[in-house]
Amino acid sequence: MTTKTQVKGLTQPGRSTPMPASPDEAVLERVPNPHPGQAYCIRFVAPEFTSLCPLTGQPDFAHIVMDYVPRRWIVESKSLKQYLASFRNHGSFHEACSMDIALRLKALLTPRWLRIGAYWYPRGGIPIDVFWQTGPAPKGVWVPEQGVPGYRGRG
Repeated sequence: MTTKTQVKGLTQPGRSTPMPASPDEAVLERVPNPHPGQAYCIRFVAPEFTSLCPLTGQPDFAHIVMDYVPRRWIVESKSLKQYLASFRNHGSFHEACSMDIALRLKALLTPRWLRIGAYWYPRGGIPIDVFWQTGPAPKGVWVPEQGVPGYRGRG
């Protein structure tokens, strides 16, 4: 059971939090894993992720799926929402956004395992999908398929 002393120091839950101006300014927080002796998978899905093309300033859209098997820490969900939203006015290529998210989560949580699937909607007629994981999923942990079909257009 998580107690107030275990979440002491969190800056975002339960209060109005301004949107960070950039991913670098976003505060990504963690809380103790309530079941550190168990191997289980946590999934976050951001089906309406947005960022900006660094060259044109036009918006880019993605459906991002983040799966991880925690050790001592789990990500605090409001801070993750704020972090992901901070990309909205951030100019960066698809590959950079996807890997920045993955590497920041890896550094914050030091999970047993982490993977990200970033399914970007077409830019210039070409969808770009970015996939990364820290290694094989731990044995005995159920990790469902991400369930995001490849881009098919109107066909």
